[in-house]
Amino acid sequence: MAALTLDGVSKRYGDFQAVKDLSFQVRKGAICGFLGPNGAGKTSTIRMILGLQSASAGTIDILGASDGRKVRDRIGFLPEERGLYKKMTPVEAIAFFGSLKGVPTGEGKRRAREMLIAQGLGASQKKKMKELSKGMAQKVQLIASVVHRPEFVILDEPFSGLDPVNQQGLEEVIRGLAADGATVLFSTHVMQHAERLCDQVVLMARGRKAFDGTVAEARATSRRFLELEGEITAEAVAALPGVTGVEVVSDNGGVRVLKGALASGAGGQEALKTAFVSGLDVRRFELKEPTLHDAFIDLTGDHPDEDQSVARPTTHAEAGQ
Repeated sequence: MAALTLDGVSKRYGDFQAVKDLSFQVRKGAICGFLGPNGAGKTSTIRMILGLQSASAGTIDILGASDGRKVRDRIGFLPEERGLYKKMTPVEAIAFFGSLKGVPTGEGKRRAREMLIAQGLGASQKKKMKELSKGMAQKVQLIASVVHRPEFVILDEPFSGLDPVNQQGLEEVIRGLAADGATVLFSTHVMQHAERLCDQVVLMARGRKAFDGTVAEARATSRRFLELEGEITAEAVAALPGVTGVEVVSDNGGVRVLKGALASGAGGQEALKTAFVSGLDVRRFELKEPTLHDAFIDLTGDHPDEDQSVARPTTHAEAGQ
């Protein structure tokens, strides 16, 4: 059964169309990565799902409701722009946000202490929020967004600004939410997180859906590639049989790392043989499977870390979000 369904959803701000004819479903209990560069339409879509702004066209169904506001107590939301009351303690902040979703204050504090300890923040329970590091504060805000035990969790760029250790911790939290039965939709432009976490990925580019499926299915749309290192030129690598689209990954004083896609059906053996017969200075020759990042570039022609937004005036609809 689907926890979320979007059918032909579009969003327009004056002459600018942020989302164009978007349709996809997320099944109950799944972790879905909503992926794409800044400006691809992810945040506008999330706001429509939550009912913070209306769609210009199309329909949305979340947990059986046409408007996220009707089921708000069953949804947890971590916005991209974060902030907690700096003079509160983590326990107080979490309990306060829980009370807004119907959790009694006493129960909210009990859950807060339990969840803080589980996230390694037990020693920080009585500190003020302003005393916590950015990673700690972000963990507290995530806990605050799920303390009411929501059925559907929406996380907008949850990994932004976190160091690798805290990113790994957040990945564990997301897995835990799904293990407890929640459906999770998180937006990001960092493909590696989605590769490790997601049952489903929806790739967005310039307001449109470029792909919807599993990570494996996304990778299957891209070709395997060769990575070579040595005192070699892009022209020499491009001349190898079955190799196309050669690009220089790095150049360290003439010792270059280059990559090129393999033509369909090519295994790389002929390219390797030709490289040695030609006397190319190849110090490393590696056949690699495509990543989700590679698939995104092939599917959209864009890099996921590019900014696709355009300058436009703020509308009244956005100002009220």
